[in-house]
Amino acid sequence: MNKYIIDFLEYLEVNKGLSKATILNYSFYLKRFSVFTQEHYIVTPAKISKKLVHKYKLWLNRLINNKNKNLKKNTQNYHLIALRGFLKYLIKMDIKSLEPSKIELAKQEQRQVDFLEGSDLEKILAAPLEINSLEIIKKRDKAILELLFSTGLRVSELTKLKTENVNLKKDEFTVRGKGSKLRIVFLSTNAKYWLKEYLKTRQDFNPYLFISYDKATNKEKELGLTCRSVQRLVQKYAKIAGITKQVTPHTMRHSYATDLLINGADIRSVQTMLGHSSITTTQIYTHVTDQQLRDVHKAFHGKRKKIITN
Repeated sequence: MNKYIIDFLEYLEVNKGLSKATILNYSFYLKRFSVFTQEHYIVTPAKISKKLVHKYKLWLNRLINNKNKNLKKNTQNYHLIALRGFLKYLIKMDIKSLEPSKIELAKQEQRQVDFLEGSDLEKILAAPLEINSLEIIKKRDKAILELLFSTGLRVSELTKLKTENVNLKKDEFTVRGKGSKLRIVFLSTNAKYWLKEYLKTRQDFNPYLFISYDKATNKEKELGLTCRSVQRLVQKYAKIAGITKQVTPHTMRHSYATDLLINGADIRSVQTMLGHSSITTTQIYTHVTDQQLRDVHKAFHGKRKKIITN
């Protein structure tokens, strides 16, 4: 079994071009499956059955993680999705095994997303200009926040951007997202303005769009900002803005999607702009359409001339 799993991971790297992080996740989930199959003396793909998968799902449901808690339903599903991918590969390679469609995912609660709107959004976007710091850092951080809200970029996509990737003569540029898929993102007037202001202050030849600076020497460092650096940056400005809930770069992505839907964008267009491969992922934003339904109900339902009180 382990040999086939290794072959599958190599296939994902070479043929599918998945990131190292994604392949590591697949490796982790499938190694757990391998441990489970060894416990049940299953050593070949041909012996994977619906009954075995049922036992595996029970095993996952009862598994205790390093925080002494049961695995969440979505984490259990990640294991099953990895197994589905492995079975698809086996079939592609003409290796007899269970049909992937036989594996049903665990039902999970609908996910609620955090987003910013109104004064909170305005405050966090304004926060970088209010701090006591180097002018280049203030402009860099302002550009980062405006870009996150303007484009809905994932933090990993933002940190990989190079200056040559962003053509400021246009209001759009192409980004390479998950699975190396290309998509177009669009710049707001504010994002475009602050990117220009930030780049005007740059005196270096670093290829990355957003780079780190040494506050003591006022000099740039060699590498671009890391994902963790951007996460800390967003959290810092949320605190300055007086926002008490946790705010992350992904909160800005949620705010971008929510803003589009509130202003009338259809969910298929939002799916494309976010780079989701499945509409199911985009449907986490149903809280927005629920609000729109409530507004429609209030505007058009029960328009009687008088209220009956008895």
